Amino acid sequence: MMNDKPFVLGGKEFKSRLMVGTGKYPDFPTMKAALVESGAEIVTVALRRVDLADRGENSFFAHLPKNMLILPNTAGCTTMDEALRTCYLARELGLGPMVKIEVFGDMKTLYPDTAGLIEASKILIKDGFVVLPYTNDDPIVARRLEEIGCAAIMPLAAPIGSGLGIRNPFNIKMIIEQASVPVIVDAGVGTASDAAVAMELGADAVLMNTAIAEAKNPVMMAKAMRLGIEAGRAAFLAGRMPKRAYASASSPLSQLIE
Repeated sequence: MMNDKPFVLGGKEFKSRLMVGTGKYPDFPTMKAALVESGAEIVTVALRRVDLADRGENSFFAHLPKNMLILPNTAGCTTMDEALRTCYLARELGLGPMVKIEVFGDMKTLYPDTAGLIEASKILIKDGFVVLPYTNDDPIVARRLEEIGCAAIMPLAAPIGSGLGIRNPFNIKMIIEQASVPVIVDAGVGTASDAAVAMELGADAVLMNTAIAEAKNPVMMAKAMRLGIEAGRAAFLAGRMPKRAYASASSPLSQLIE
C-alpha cells in the first residue's frame, strides 16, 4: 500500500496485517481454504488443542499453508505455570521463539489474568522469547507490558468469540497512541466492518478466529476480512474528514449563479 510503513513483528516484515487462528472450523479443508483466502501470513495454533504428534497427510499440520508463520499460543491456560510450560514446549518443537501468551483469569469471560500475564511475560522475555501478550483494553497494563519488553500489545476488542466488535474504542485508541510497539487488536471481531474500525483507529494489525471459522461461509468471510483490513488501513492513512455538528455543503456557497 502506497505511503505505508511495513508491518514489523519480532524483527520480520509482513505484507498482510490480518492474523488468523485455526480453531472451530468444521473441517481441515475448509480451514485451509479460509486461511489461503485471508491472505494472512501469520497463523496462531493453540498447542494444547491439537495433536502435536500427528504429522500425516490428513493431520492438522498438513492443512496449514506452507508459507504461513506458525505462532504458537497458550490458549486454555489458566495459570502462569501452564502458560510457561506451553511456551517451552513450543520452542522444543522448533516452532521458534515468538509466542502469543494467554493466561485466563476466568473461564466464563476468558478475560486475562493480567498479573499472571505480566509475570509470565517477564520470565519468557528474560529467557529469549519474543512475547506477544493477549491482554485487556487497560492502557496502564498495556504500558507495563511494553516496559518489560513485550514485542507487541494485543488488547481485546471484546470477549473471545463474542463477535461484539470493539466495545471500547477510546481505550484501544489510547493504547495505540502511547505504544511504540505494534498494537494488534485481538478477540471480539465479528465481521469485516469491525476489522475496518480497528484499523481506522490506527491498529497495526488484527487477529481473529471465530469470526471467520463460525461464519456461514468461512472462505467468503476470510476474503471479506482481508478487504476490511485493507480498507481500514487505507482510511487511516488517508485521514478522515473532521466531524461537524451541522451540515457542510459539498459545493461552495459563494459565487452562486443567480
